[in-house]
Amino acid sequence: MSLFSNTFQILDRSLDYASLKNQTISNNIANVDTPNYKAKDVDFKSALNQAQSSLDAVRTHEKHLPFHSGQSLTQFQVVSRQDTTYNHNGNNVDVDKEMTDLAKNQIYYQAIADRLNGKFNSLKTVLRGGQ
Repeated sequence: MSLFSNTFQILDRSLDYASLKNQTISNNIANVDTPNYKAKDVDFKSALNQAQSSLDAVRTHEKHLPFHSGQSLTQFQVVSRQDTTYNHNGNNVDVDKEMTDLAKNQIYYQAIADRLNGKFNSLKTVLRGGQ
């Protein structure tokens, strides 16, 4: 029996994802005037696959398929956006899109941090005997 449930691991991985996405967006904004710079993004599909691989289903029959596919957890991947060009110099950074993504990611990060803080507060309540 572990002291911390899988929820802490999932929230921790979510914070890692949000941090990497924030760093990627910041790099894109910093390189908005760099010729031939291609905007980068964190691959959400790999993050979703990671989250799904950590889910555990209750199996009430031996013929039920488990959620685990046997794949190990992979790291988040940063990929370049190659399919767009917004500037004549080959740069494809759209500042408006990057600022929108940054705001969305900040809201996501804050929600995950609040949830993690709530889990720690629940543990503190238990340790104090419910007081």
